[in-house]
Amino acid sequence: MKKIISVVLCLAILCSFGSAFAAKAVAGESRAVIGANLTEEQINSVYSIFGINRGDTKELTVTNSEERSYLEGFVESSLIGTNSISCVYIEVLAEGEGLQIATQNISWCTQEMFVNALVTAGIYDAKIIVAAPFPVSGTAAMTGIYKAYEDITGEKIDEAVKLMGTQELVITGELAEEIGNYDATEIVTQLKLILDETKNMSDEQLREQIKSIAQQYNVALTESQYEQLISLCRSFEKMNSDELKEKVEYVQNTAKKLAETQEKITGITQKIKIVVEEVRSFVDKIISIFKPKT
Repeated sequence: MKKIISVVLCLAILCSFGSAFAAKAVAGESRAVIGANLTEEQINSVYSIFGINRGDTKELTVTNSEERSYLEGFVESSLIGTNSISCVYIEVLAEGEGLQIATQNISWCTQEMFVNALVTAGIYDAKIIVAAPFPVSGTAAMTGIYKAYEDITGEKIDEAVKLMGTQELVITGELAEEIGNYDATEIVTQLKLILDETKNMSDEQLREQIKSIAQQYNVALTESQYEQLISLCRSFEKMNSDELKEKVEYVQNTAKKLAETQEKITGITQKIKIVVEEVRSFVDKIISIFKPKT
């Protein structure tokens, strides 16, 4: 349950392009963004994961240099690598259908991080699949999300917004590695809700506020983590706090829907397991009846 909530809470990042996507994107529109260093065989493998044939949708390419332009300075160079491998498929859904996210062979970038990238690009109703032909960090796909948005809407995302989105993706991701996805996203979400207060705080006062929030979740932060969160909070303060609060409310409602869906899936899965066990038990009994006596 906590994992579901943490995935959805990451949706709350503020983006000034939300209405632009809704106005310009049409349900059914889609894009595939492919890492530039894949072989033809690997590309076909990725399309198989996407569940579509190559040529069914417009294909874009993301390069390692494009990836580095947004990630350098935020992510360790070893995670970015020298090749662009991870890929992304985005399909616009009808308004109100929400976000459907899946990953395969993505090792470092979490679903939470990709959700943030989507909302930063102003995408609220979409199906997204992030995949690679073999396990990779997944960093190239974040840049691919931006490219897909711009191609679908015909509008460029402001570079400052891209950098701010990347900053949150990475800081939340790194924090989650140390304290867990749920606590990391909860702390960041709480900061989003008090921007009107933090704007008037000094860095030292903000540090104490962050410490107080972290203590609510029994989390002890390092000096480096405090510095990262202060920097992130200062970035949030440039955005409209009222709109950000509305987005938090939006994702909380979405969290409830996802939780209900997950409970249904869990229930169905459990019923299937019970049926399988009953069938296996029945077969074992039949075999034992007809098994020759020794």
